[in-house]
Amino acid sequence: MLTVVGIGPGATEYLTLQAHAAINEAQILVGGARQLALFADIGAETRLLDSDLDGLISWLRERLDKRVVVLASGDPLVYGIGKRLAANFPPEQLRIMPGISSIQYLCAKAAVDMNDLWITSSHGREPDFNAIAAHQKVAMVTDQIIDPYAIAQAMLMRGLNPTLIIGENLSSADERIHRLPASDVAQSYAMNVVVILNER
Repeated sequence: MLTVVGIGPGATEYLTLQAHAAINEAQILVGGARQLALFADIGAETRLLDSDLDGLISWLRERLDKRVVVLASGDPLVYGIGKRLAANFPPEQLRIMPGISSIQYLCAKAAVDMNDLWITSSHGREPDFNAIAAHQKVAMVTDQIIDPYAIAQAMLMRGLNPTLIIGENLSSADERIHRLPASDVAQSYAMNVVVILNER
């Protein structure tokens, strides 16, 4: 059985009890270097999750007789690996355990309700900034190319100056949350998630 575990925003105290149990019982853990380091004391075999997702899927298919846990940052189905694995493994071979997404975490910290939130990502893609500008409330999972500064500049070029809530290093000891107009967004932030408030 293949289990995909959402490990939340980073700190292990945000793991669900179900996620803890699955990780502790795993024979093989798959994840990024930072994720695997969180569970180095488990004693399971490990495999680094890299950009070769086709290779990973073939590798996983050969190990379905073992208790394999794939670690996913945040929630596996919010711009995570859960979608790719669900497309390649039938439900009887795959169990997905939700986690607290970085978007949920940031919204909770900033007291922003999610009822009308539009969610998008810039991971490996060019965001649709016109669509972002058209929504009143947007959350974006960012990458190193389309970062808060790039988002702010794209909004300013459209004659908008929305409020950006930028969460850096969420749930870690050096977590920082900024709430500022696009015109005041700095050029560099640590690992982050952004909420864009296009107030009308």
